[in-house]
Amino acid sequence: MNIDTFTVRHASLKLKTPFQTVNGLVVQRDVILVEAYDASGKVGYGECAAFSEPFYTEETTATAWLMLETVLLPMLQRDPPESPEDIIVRFQGVQGHQMAKAAVEAAVRDLDAKQQNVPLARLYGGTKTSVPAGIVFSLTDDPKKQAKQFHANGYQRAKVKVQKGREKEAVNELRQMVGQDTPVMFDGNGMYTPEKDMLHLQKLDQLNLAMIEQPFRQDDFIEHARLAQTLATPVCLDESIRSAHDAYQAVQLGACSIINVKPGRVGGAKEVLQIHELSRNTKVDLWIGGMLDTGIGRAHNVMLASLPHFTLPNEIAESSRYWEEDITSAIKVEKGCVQVPKKPGIGVDVNERRLNKATLRKQSFTIGSS
Repeated sequence: MNIDTFTVRHASLKLKTPFQTVNGLVVQRDVILVEAYDASGKVGYGECAAFSEPFYTEETTATAWLMLETVLLPMLQRDPPESPEDIIVRFQGVQGHQMAKAAVEAAVRDLDAKQQNVPLARLYGGTKTSVPAGIVFSLTDDPKKQAKQFHANGYQRAKVKVQKGREKEAVNELRQMVGQDTPVMFDGNGMYTPEKDMLHLQKLDQLNLAMIEQPFRQDDFIEHARLAQTLATPVCLDESIRSAHDAYQAVQLGACSIINVKPGRVGGAKEVLQIHELSRNTKVDLWIGGMLDTGIGRAHNVMLASLPHFTLPNEIAESSRYWEEDITSAIKVEKGCVQVPKKPGIGVDVNERRLNKATLRKQSFTIGSS
């Protein structure tokens, strides 16, 4: 493949409704985008999943911009990549900053697929023509309004953000809205402590949940394993899994039986593919999680969710769930599924007018010019 220029862009889009978890509130979604251009004008897009504030991981839009501007893209200027795999090799010496690195890899993979004139899903080994979708209810959502959208789109699973001590009420309210037969789960966002809350979580087995996501803090593999041994409810890990190696350790320790795989959090598509291979050889189940993504990030998620061992409904809501106007052609959920695009690359069209309107700043890096 050939790459002529990288552009890094800081854009800001207002959510239709604020999104609240126990750790943070998002009203305006600032996002860092990476664009990879070839000499013919083809462009691949990648999206950095980091938020403006460090309530999810330590990465933010500010740290991602700094790393892309001063380290990652200048590194590629000096030593131009010839394939997506070269990106992985170039960045091996950079510790952390998974989301920034993943955004560059995503842009290069999209461009590579477009240069080969094939859908990115095919290059990953994706086998599905559509992927099952679920939806998340935040603490500030209008329950009746979101339930209406849930039924209209036929989402296959409902997740609810909860406050400690109100799990039973939140789950019962959710079931009344989405139906008793719909798989339901809640996200702990790491708010529980093993010393105080182990018995409390064990009592929640009676709720008959599809899973409990990330009950303890992200570095607590041992306590997650202890909890998993005492629950009939599956434990799903999110924030704890920052690489394929983390996934391997979690599975070996028995810390989870399900992993919420977020491509940005684990460091990019290469790590996702390795986690998928782990699932092939173990009993761990996988689904792709969302990060209030624009259509660019969401389309990349669809491509990865097309892999055969992503067996559970993915957190890929349609564009209208979060945006009045997305920066890409709309991603739709119909009868509980998202169709895997057949067009080259990530398969969505970027609306340049909307993108430029949302852009706060951008900077370009010509490859081989330093």
